[in-house]
Amino acid sequence: MPKIIPPEILLKGYSQGIFPMSESRNDDGVEWFSARRRGVIPIDQFKVSSNVKRLIRQDRYECRVNQSFRNVIEECADRESTWISELIIDSFEVLHLSGHAHSVEIYNTEKRLVGGLYGVSLGAAFFGESMFKEEKETDKVALWHCHRILESNDFELWDTQFYTNHLAQFGCTEIPATEYDVMLKNALRKNCEFKLT
Repeated sequence: MPKIIPPEILLKGYSQGIFPMSESRNDDGVEWFSARRRGVIPIDQFKVSSNVKRLIRQDRYECRVNQSFRNVIEECADRESTWISELIIDSFEVLHLSGHAHSVEIYNTEKRLVGGLYGVSLGAAFFGESMFKEEKETDKVALWHCHRILESNDFELWDTQFYTNHLAQFGCTEIPATEYDVMLKNALRKNCEFKLT
């Protein structure tokens, strides 16, 4: 049986505002990280470009949730430099089977997986981990559907871990760790289900 980080350890980390990352795809360990300033997307301030909205209106892609988690996380790891190791992949697959790690999957008209993201839910918090695309904008289409899921199921916190200029286009902002800790504590008081509605 492959070595994994037990789900209870992963969830304890997320509940304390820390998250695991490996040095590389072949790393057999993880380091736990936090951030003095945390990236979050306020759920009521999420935005996407008019081009992404047009793709969604055209119904060119189908969204599914939790149908192909392993494929999504492996696609996210399939890049030249990655912090998603085999240990992370195996550990999060077990976390997925326990009901706390989720994938948002985008399929084209040929029913091929062409974009998606994965993350962890705990209480009313969703911790976004990584996303990928194989067709133009399909990662952003996945984000749009993720937002719809979080909004319709009354999630309170959408954690992106770090702020980046790329995430800023979706409404991501940076907040002090002290403010994040309060938001996390409040979000953990409520239970939300990550599902399409």
